[in-house]
Amino acid sequence: MSSCNKFLIDFIKQTYPIADPIAGNIAEHFQQVNIAKNDFILRQGRICDNYIILEKGFARAFTYDLDGNDVTTNFYRQPAVIFEVASFFKHTPSSENIMALTPCEGWQLKFEELNHLFHTIPEFREFGRTILVNGFISLKERMLSLINQTSEQRYAQLLHTNPEIVQYAPLKSIASYLGITDTSLSRIRKGISRK
Repeated sequence: MSSCNKFLIDFIKQTYPIADPIAGNIAEHFQQVNIAKNDFILRQGRICDNYIILEKGFARAFTYDLDGNDVTTNFYRQPAVIFEVASFFKHTPSSENIMALTPCEGWQLKFEELNHLFHTIPEFREFGRTILVNGFISLKERMLSLINQTSEQRYAQLLHTNPEIVQYAPLKSIASYLGITDTSLSRIRKGISRK
């Protein structure tokens, strides 16, 4: 078994319990992809046609508000599935950009290939459903945190789930993701360092 298949098989099985031969069959359909630091995985206005499982690296999704400010909407750390769900499934132009913050390595499926697997392998359908449900839960939890948590609590939670984020993401990107200003984030970080 090649190392690429081992990574993919492990990721698939950790997401949804699938027998090794079926997971191996699914893994064989993925193509290797390498993305340089600061390259776009997806540009706003283009249709997302790639479903990427990130093996190594760190990326972020972002859009622009009405004043033209860059606002981070998500961070991706390995292992993770990277795609813009609305654009991918509806085949409409993306409202977000996705950019590699470090060199990234991963495995991708095109839309047509994913659809083929979805319709021919029931276990892949369950894997895909689990990925979508987990993504929806994460989005819902983030939305609620903007309502019922302080900025300090949101930052602490982000550090808990993404401890290496300060190594890879500019503080401005982290602040916009948390829904706060750069100044507020600096104050929070100083407060934590004094504890």
